[in-house]
Order: sequence, then C-alpha cells, then structure tokens
Amino acid sequence: MALELDRSAIPGTRRQSTHPKAQLLFGLAVDGLRMGEAVERCRLAIQTRRPLLIGVLNAAKIVNLRHDPYLRDALLDCNMLLADGQSVVWASWLLHKPLPERVAGIDLFEALLDLAHRDGRSVYLLGAKPEVLAALEKNVHQRWAGLRTVGRHDGYFSDAQASDIAADIRASGADMLFLGMASPKKEIFLQRFQRELDVPVLHGVGGSFDILAGLTQRAPLAWRRLGMEWAYRLAQEPRRMWKRYLVTNVGFVALTLREVFSPSPRLEPTSRSRVSKPPKIDQS
Repeated sequence: MALELDRSAIPGTRRQSTHPKAQLLFGLAVDGLRMGEAVERCRLAIQTRRPLLIGVLNAAKIVNLRHDPYLRDALLDCNMLLADGQSVVWASWLLHKPLPERVAGIDLFEALLDLAHRDGRSVYLLGAKPEVLAALEKNVHQRWAGLRTVGRHDGYFSDAQASDIAADIRASGADMLFLGMASPKKEIFLQRFQRELDVPVLHGVGGSFDILAGLTQRAPLAWRRLGMEWAYRLAQEPRRMWKRYLVTNVGFVALTLREVFSPSPRLEPTSRSRVSKPPKIDQS
C-alpha cells in the first residue's frame, strides 16, 4: 500500500522561510544563505530542539512544481529552502534578487555529518536499498570515525510499516534525520510523522546516499563550479537522462525569462487536503 498524504492531521504546516535573507524567486522564499550560515542554523535547531525542515531547490523542481502538487506543497512546507542548483543562483542574479552561493544538498549533507562528528551529535539514516545503506554506513564511519549513528532503515517499506519506523526514529533520540528516498515518498513520510519524530534537523538528500556509498560518481569539482553537474550526469546516463534535462532546462529558461517581465506572486499550497492515490514512487 502506498503512503497517503493527510494534511488535515497536520495543522499549521506551512512554514516557508521568513528569514531576513530570503528572496522571493519563482513564487518561493529561497534563503540567501551561505553554507556556513545554513550549518549554523542547523546547529541552533539542535540546541533548541526546534524542528528545521530543509529543502533544496534546482531547475527541475522549479519546472515540475507547476504540475506536481506533492512537490509544490513539500517545498512550501520547508522552513529553510536553499539553492541546490547553480542555475537557480544565476537566475537570482538575473532577476536582481541575488543569492550568495549554491548550497548543494549533498554538500550540506557532508557538512552536517562534519557537525555531528565534531559536536558529538547523533544521526539516523533512512532510505535506499539495504545493501546501499550498509555501504553508506561503512563509508561514513571510515570518514567520520566515531560518528554516532543511532539508527538506520532502508527506504523500502509499506504504509503499515511506516508507523513503526517513525517510532524507532523517535526512540533513537537522533539530532538529525537524513532521508535518501525518492519523491514523493519522503515528503509523504515527513508530512505524516514529523511531529512524532522529535528530530530537530530533517534533510531529504535524495541520491546522496548512492554517492557516499560509492555506487555513483559525482561530477568533478571543475564541472560543479561551472554549473555543469547536470551535463556530467547526462554523459554518464544519456539514455535515461536526456529527456529529463532537455525538458527541464528549456522549461527553466522559459520560466526565468517570464520572471523577468512578470514575477510570480508567492505560491500558496494546493487545495487538496487529502490525496488518496499518490503517483507511482520511483525508487531508482
């Protein structure tokens, strides 16, 4: 059974950032933070035990949220939304709403593992296949020896198992929860259980588990600095990725040009209070 999204059980979940450095871009309040500032907000969240739901924004999400209510609402739910894609940073400058730098989701993931290792904080890993999760944990503990991993679970679980996993996360007392799951499963899980988890920092890291586990290779630094990480991935998997990048890149350019002449108003959540048939979850 697929996880179902029930917003009626979660009053007051709209938490888009009101941080003074936030910029309204494409209808979303994007935090104009550098990596160090983002990590500091996470450190303070752990100290105060106030939940901080992190979201990351790239060109594909900006295009897809126009027709994907799950993605749109998930981004609106975040109380720290960061520019994961270099194209978003470039667009912010073109639109005279400059963001200081790209804060990639995987870089933030590693920075938060550094924080946990340095400050003795604990982490919980949720997502990926069991063998990927095992490889991830092995590599993480080799790189950050002594890191407190207080729990882990793969991302292949049923609706009936979700409550038990949420209870395990809560019982672990984790300071940070990293979700290496595909959309919309991670968003639905967080919507249903965030209040029960009692975890200050929640970060959906997508395919970062695969990279840190050594299954896939990230683009070299030179490619990333040029904002061409997408091209590197396209070169690795041309048959699977060409259509996605062609559609989203063209769509993003078109949306950016439209923003120049007619900036989007702040987005509001969709009118759906309950979606009984979520789209197929892609775990690839």
